[in-house]
Amino acid sequence: MNVLTIILMAVLVFLSRYLFLEPKLPVNLSPYMQRLLSYAAPALLAAVIGPIIFVHTHGVNLSVQNPYLWAGLCTVILIMLTKRILLTTTLGFICFIGFKWALTLSSQTL
Repeated sequence: MNVLTIILMAVLVFLSRYLFLEPKLPVNLSPYMQRLLSYAAPALLAAVIGPIIFVHTHGVNLSVQNPYLWAGLCTVILIMLTKRILLTTTLGFICFIGFKWALTLSSQTL
């Protein structure tokens, strides 16, 4: 049953991509639909990253001791300045490690 489900999902995903990517098929989207679909990637990214940044074991964490929040803000600023995904991803990871280290160190001294 699991294998059949995986195969059917793979076929469904392939066909849904194929319909939009095959140039010989007469599928034309209106400008409104094209504009609407341009928001799909940012919405998906926000849905994936939002809980990672804000939700932790005890609920929503908006404190200044949240390294995910600081690294997320740093990464947003970096992508706005550089417009380079690989550089921003690398520097975002470095920011997260730095903020996690600094916040752990500061909480141990308090």
